[in-house]
Amino acid sequence: MTGRTPRLSRLRRAVPESRAGRPVEARGAKPRRRGTQPKVVALGGGMGLSASLAALRRITGDLTAVVTVADDGGSSGRLRDELGVLPPGDLRKALAALCGDDDWGQTWARVIQHRFHSKGDLHDHAVGNLLIVALWEQLGDHVQALDLVGKLLGAHGRVLPMSAVPLELQALVKGHDPDRPEDVDTIRGQANVALTPGEVQSVHVVPHDPPAVPEAVAAVRDADWVVLGPGSWFSSVIPHLLVPELLDALIETKARRVLSLNLAPQPGETEGFSPQRHLEVLGRHAPKLALDVVLADEAAVPDRDVLTEAAKRLGAAVELAPVARTDGTPRHDPELLAAAYDRIFRMHGRIGPWR
Repeated sequence: MTGRTPRLSRLRRAVPESRAGRPVEARGAKPRRRGTQPKVVALGGGMGLSASLAALRRITGDLTAVVTVADDGGSSGRLRDELGVLPPGDLRKALAALCGDDDWGQTWARVIQHRFHSKGDLHDHAVGNLLIVALWEQLGDHVQALDLVGKLLGAHGRVLPMSAVPLELQALVKGHDPDRPEDVDTIRGQANVALTPGEVQSVHVVPHDPPAVPEAVAAVRDADWVVLGPGSWFSSVIPHLLVPELLDALIETKARRVLSLNLAPQPGETEGFSPQRHLEVLGRHAPKLALDVVLADEAAVPDRDVLTEAAKRLGAAVELAPVARTDGTPRHDPELLAAAYDRIFRMHGRIGPWR
């Protein structure tokens, strides 16, 4: 990566100031009082994390996203292979989810999500991916570059990669080959794991002891609440538990921890999974990690008692709430999910000023 340029230094001063990742106040809005909002850290990747962030930015101004960096498909995979950079796609999606609902925020959300369509090398590249990688090369610092993009967008929160190096996700899958239903094969690459046939037994990352981003570890340790999920279970949620320093922070933090379950099993990696099965495989990957609350959509839980017992084994209570969109698609409604998080924070957290 190249060194910082004077032009970029001027740009950093010119874009809207977001106070190290906190949102820019809308014109005419009443300023937030310091110390009256929970510090929330959300972990995940892809559309699941985006759904959580779109909800959380509605209820707190102190929000940090910690994003997986194992993506190896599409535009992210091409940039990763060609330039040796972290895959930017999930980071881009998180930034877009943190954009405000005003014209500025929605315009920039559309711009960074825009993909080129052509017959050339730019086909299917996302504008935000190219912007993020360009700033990484110019500034030579992942965190500073993402903070700068966040300021440009007026993002209502901060986005951090979970590790400083790109990771390869590997899964042990039973019955990947239908002609050998009892055999266990190693499937490599997040894109392959997400759609693999067969039963995923476990996942791990390469390198096996990846370095965590220090700012991500510090955010988890300093949080009031840590939110894990929803999202692709083996390829977006569990990978955070495979970074040793980040897992230690999750275990040792004084923050309360809420796990948000998916609305439906995903074809491939969690096909046929019950809600409690999601908890069981997470517990196997991080047996020392305790939870405080498991959030699930009430319509997606066929047996509350069984889920309650599985949650108890992780130290957690179950909260059921309607959090799905009403159009029949398995997607979270940001307003309903925000209401559910807000209720959990109030019922299971501190009452009154947070700090």
